[in-house]
Amino acid sequence: METEELMDILQLIDRLEELFNDGKPIPFTHNVAVDEDRMLDIIDQMRIAIPDEVKKAQQLLSQRDRVMAQAQEEANRTLDLAREKADGLVKKDGIVQEAERRADQIINQARGDAEATRQDADDYVVNTLGRVQDELERYLNQVRNGIRALEEERMRRAAPIPPNPAPAPMESPDEEK
Repeated sequence: METEELMDILQLIDRLEELFNDGKPIPFTHNVAVDEDRMLDIIDQMRIAIPDEVKKAQQLLSQRDRVMAQAQEEANRTLDLAREKADGLVKKDGIVQEAERRADQIINQARGDAEATRQDADDYVVNTLGRVQDELERYLNQVRNGIRALEEERMRRAAPIPPNPAPAPMESPDEEK
């Protein structure tokens, strides 16, 4: 995730928070009235920015695949070199067994190196995607909270205010029942 794009999203969140802070308090509640058009504009901008983060996650997956392909190529080259060395050693007198042992050792080392490279690439991608997921979930929760607050405010504004009931007349102590 590029810092500039993360900053764009964070700036939008800051603008959303500023909008709430600038809202007019509603007496006797913990709610504020905010400019609906400004709020929806910020939410639209966030919807545009968040898919960029998803694209970055896809790019990380592609990068992981490239790293894994490169590791496989390197392992294949190492295996080919090991076979060439083994073939060369076999041709020499008296060292056939040593050549086979060494070739197996090189092949096993190449396989281990390739697996370690794949594991490192997987770990990197999983960690990065986890951080991206956490950020996206945090942004989504903030957006949901903002929408819920707006909907509650809208419902409160739309609900009619009931008239005050007239007080019941009091009975005087002189009256008989």
